Amino acid sequence: MSPLGPAALILLQLLSSWKPAACSGAGIVGGKEVKPHSCPWMVSLQVRGQHVCGGVLVKDQWVLTAAHCESAFGGCTAAEAVLGAHSLKKDTDVQRLRVQACISHGTFKPETVEHDIMLLKLKTKVKMKSKKIKVKDLPKSGKDVPAGTSCHVTGWGLTNGKHPSDTLRGADVKIEGRDLCSCYYKSKPVITTEMLCAGNKKTNEDACSGDSGGPLLCQKVLVGVVSGGTGCGDPKKPGVYTRLSEDICPGLKRTHVPFKRDVQRRIQSTDKTLDPFAPVIQLFLHLPSRTAHLGLR
Repeated sequence: MSPLGPAALILLQLLSSWKPAACSGAGIVGGKEVKPHSCPWMVSLQVRGQHVCGGVLVKDQWVLTAAHCESAFGGCTAAEAVLGAHSLKKDTDVQRLRVQACISHGTFKPETVEHDIMLLKLKTKVKMKSKKIKVKDLPKSGKDVPAGTSCHVTGWGLTNGKHPSDTLRGADVKIEGRDLCSCYYKSKPVITTEMLCAGNKKTNEDACSGDSGGPLLCQKVLVGVVSGGTGCGDPKKPGVYTRLSEDICPGLKRTHVPFKRDVQRRIQSTDKTLDPFAPVIQLFLHLPSRTAHLGLR
């Protein structure tokens, strides 16, 4: 646990003009409430009962989220995954599981917005006895998403830039071209092929603070996770997402790749049984970045 605590860390992040979407513990701007439990893979990552980040259940003991969420947790094992919820306050038939280990992409650093992706191993396996909790299939490949593609992002949080939502909400967005998005951001950051930009120029629907790690679905396929942006609901500052690229996706299907030693130590520190979901972890740690690291604003 950081001596500053999660609240202080979140406040410090807010001082930056580029805001990771975990900053203020809230989420979707605009959009509308989704049908209860229509997104059974959604995970609320919480610290001391407060929503901090979103996540996607991709296996019975694994959650995909944004790498920068670890600092918002104030320490990896301080986080708790809440599954099966629509209303974070009213739903009682939920599963609450502690996080055991955080495995960030090997090239992610706090000062860069590239490869802002992380796997969380939960202490125990999720019970799949209810229709309220299901695994979201990972994409078969990391095929790029063309500009103009209609997509959907979900999360708990801000409905108008000020007040958090107790219930899960969704926003309809469209993929923006990378060159145009880089222009909007004046190349700070440059939007690389490992990223996606998405916004809604008609309704200003957008992901926002606290939505980090939540899923971006295009044609019902998981293509990315919420990373950050500047402001919320500004059509000239669309949301930025980490793309599940061709570098990452093929490794998800492998089963023969062994754990790297430091990952083994991190897992074994709380669980002596090595998990078979090793490929993506190994991949995160070994993949070189194809572009230079980018500084934050």
